[in-house]
Amino acid sequence: MKPDASYVKKHFIYQTLFTHNCPALTGPCDKIFEKEVLSKHSISNMGTTPYKATIIHAGNQLFLGTPPSGHTIAIDTKGDKSTAPTPVEMLLMSVAACTAADVVSIMEKKRQPLEEYRLEVIGERVEDFPRKFISFHVHHIVRGRSISEKALADAIQLSEEKYCSVAATVRPTAEVTSSFEIVEAESAAA
Repeated sequence: MKPDASYVKKHFIYQTLFTHNCPALTGPCDKIFEKEVLSKHSISNMGTTPYKATIIHAGNQLFLGTPPSGHTIAIDTKGDKSTAPTPVEMLLMSVAACTAADVVSIMEKKRQPLEEYRLEVIGERVEDFPRKFISFHVHHIVRGRSISEKALADAIQLSEEKYCSVAATVRPTAEVTSSFEIVEAESAAA
């Protein structure tokens, strides 16, 4: 019998606390985690939504990350093994993926069907450590029939200014710009 996700989560939390010699292993695992971990960190519940992710070192600078959705992904912190994206690469992709989700949703609401949608994102980092990003440029490439340039420009602007939480997070220290191109899809032969 395969254990359910709730059991796996509780077991993992227990193992994590046990491995780190948690002194309060007397109650349910979720309560222990809340009491022993969250309470020791400045996670505010005042108008915010805390997200919890778990990172496990799998050896040789390879990590397994489990975000709140529960979908575990590999993270390669060296990048020389080419086994998984690095944290910096994931941030680069996250800026584009966040705005992409917004744009697709907005274009659907505007009844502007996209046959193909691709984004290319270029990030610029400083050379000195911590080698932070100072800019991101997201180029939107859409293909469809009679796509309104104004509708697409408005969708991108709404994402940038109102909806994309990843861009809003990086924007205080990095400039986020965008551009787009529309490729007219060929009409189906009758």
